[in-house]
Amino acid sequence: MKRVTIDPITRLEGHGKIEIFLTDEGDVDNVYLQIPELRGFEQFSVGRPAEEMPRITNRICGVCPEAHHMAATKALDALYHVEPPSVAKKIRELFYMAFYCTDHTVHFYALGGPDFVVGPQAPPAERNILGVIHKVGVEIGMQVINCRKRNHHAIKMLGGRGIHPVAGLPGGWSKAVTEEERQELEQIARENVEFALFSLQLFADVVLGNQEYVDLILSDAFTHNTYYMGTVDENNKVNFYDGMIRVTSPVGKEFVKYEAKDYAQHIAERVEPWTYLKYPYLKDVGWKGFVDGVDSGVYCATPLSRLNASDGMATPKAQEAFEKFYETLGSENINGRYQPVHHRLATHWARLVELLYSAERMLELAEDPEITDPNVRSPVTEKPDQGIGSVEAPRGTLTHHYQTDENGILTKVNLIVGTTNNYAPITMSVKKAAENLITAGTEITEGLLNMVEMAFRNYDPCMSCATHSLPGQMPLEIVIRDSEGNEVKRLSQYID
Repeated sequence: MKRVTIDPITRLEGHGKIEIFLTDEGDVDNVYLQIPELRGFEQFSVGRPAEEMPRITNRICGVCPEAHHMAATKALDALYHVEPPSVAKKIRELFYMAFYCTDHTVHFYALGGPDFVVGPQAPPAERNILGVIHKVGVEIGMQVINCRKRNHHAIKMLGGRGIHPVAGLPGGWSKAVTEEERQELEQIARENVEFALFSLQLFADVVLGNQEYVDLILSDAFTHNTYYMGTVDENNKVNFYDGMIRVTSPVGKEFVKYEAKDYAQHIAERVEPWTYLKYPYLKDVGWKGFVDGVDSGVYCATPLSRLNASDGMATPKAQEAFEKFYETLGSENINGRYQPVHHRLATHWARLVELLYSAERMLELAEDPEITDPNVRSPVTEKPDQGIGSVEAPRGTLTHHYQTDENGILTKVNLIVGTTNNYAPITMSVKKAAENLITAGTEITEGLLNMVEMAFRNYDPCMSCATHSLPGQMPLEIVIRDSEGNEVKRLSQYID
């Protein structure tokens, strides 16, 4: 049996490798996406004061500290039984929309975009942000840089720091918005809307205008029929900051809708021996393995998933882009809902639809007269016990669950992050892409292996966020084989 290793996999946050095992004939026998790192934030947070969590957990990730900061802050609201003032919620969401604008921009132009803008078979040295700029022009490169710059300025203005924000507090926010700041934020938001519209047009010109890329998006190699998860508002429209978590089936029907505090009633987690990531699945369906379909508990939580789980976008231009997305991809509208799109590479397009929504929503909040209300925090008067907070991180639904003693010292922490939700479908996607692309007689080139990597890259995975073990355990299995591949000895711990 031959083994092909992609190590390290590239253009993601964190570390990982892909092991592809081939039969003697050259077909794919099995594929493993392995995550060799363990961060363990769930365990070393225990014993610390709960109010430190918005500052501790935003160190989990260098790409999305704002998402962890927000989920932790909302978990503290619940933990201390305090309701933030209306303006505090709006400032939080305004801050969060600026984060979304910069994060989705990074993925499209620097991480996922090079595979389309530069080309999946292009030399590795060209498949990066510099290659994108060379292809589309320095002026567009400057627009990308300026988008990142102005939104990080907004994040620092609202969050207190440019990298690891500190403004989130139980019951509110530590800093009010002045009128001068509001005006500046409004201008930033207007520029974001124009940039998002420009990015969607670039996608239409470069990707949708290339039939080879369209065929790749629509190919079976990158298609999966799973359940989809996303947070929606009272009208079942996409919402990143707050709402109910909605799960829809592979055929587009609502499966369940629940509050974040009830996540444990609906989501369970499974451990496999070859990785430090956990595999969440739908309890009411059950774990049936790495398979598609209504009978499998595997679900997905990505920009594509949020669109599939919703009835539309809550802002006008994003709604237009949403409708174009589904109509272009041939989705049927039944009783006011578009049927789900299962083509996983379309996630890149869905991400740009969300970029436009976040820019429009940021503008709505910046124009809201209440945003400068100085009453940004409600006092904490009750003892802490248990709190669960959830937001939509760019990579999927993010849940923070804390338990404390009566003094607010953490006794238990559980985190289900965006990439954790997606680990089962990522594993399935990598295997299916390899099976379709690598067959007997295929010359295995670097470009071909990059196309296998595209199967995980469209999920924009953050492995640093997702690497946790079950409380107090480190599941591990070592298999020793001889030169013929026969198992000689197996050593394991904490594996059923």
